[in-house]
Amino acid sequence: MAIHIDRARGADVRAIAEIERESFSDPWSERSFHDILSHSGIYFLCARRCDERSADGASELVGYVVAWFAAGEGEIANLAVASEARRTGIGSALLDATLNAARAAGVTDIYLEVRTSNVRARQLYDSRGFVEVGRRQSYYRRPVEDAVILRRTEPALADEVTSEV
Repeated sequence: MAIHIDRARGADVRAIAEIERESFSDPWSERSFHDILSHSGIYFLCARRCDERSADGASELVGYVVAWFAAGEGEIANLAVASEARRTGIGSALLDATLNAARAAGVTDIYLEVRTSNVRARQLYDSRGFVEVGRRQSYYRRPVEDAVILRRTEPALADEVTSEV
């Protein structure tokens, strides 16, 4: 099976919301995902597992990412992978696609928040150069838990911006 990453569409929202509900204790609503589809400033991609043997090119949505980039900074607001597809590289592929898009948009710093206890996600972000820059006490609900604020700086882009000033 191959993975294909492309833009989210209206027909994807139900599957995205399902992954969201199984992944997070305080999930975004279907309406929230629908609303961001029409916002041109939001980067919203899906990962699809494609059955190359299928004559009709059938695919199954197995993950998504939501981010935005503005004024040289970016934020990854949401990244999730369906439970049965975790630990297969889909989260890495979505994160890498987002980092490449951020770089192309001139982003020098990209941020995200993650639960303190989400060890797998923190390992993924660490492998891509994210470092802890702060904490938000009792940020998450159900259960109450701190958010770790992570940042990744693009050294080459940061050097270019600094040298132009």
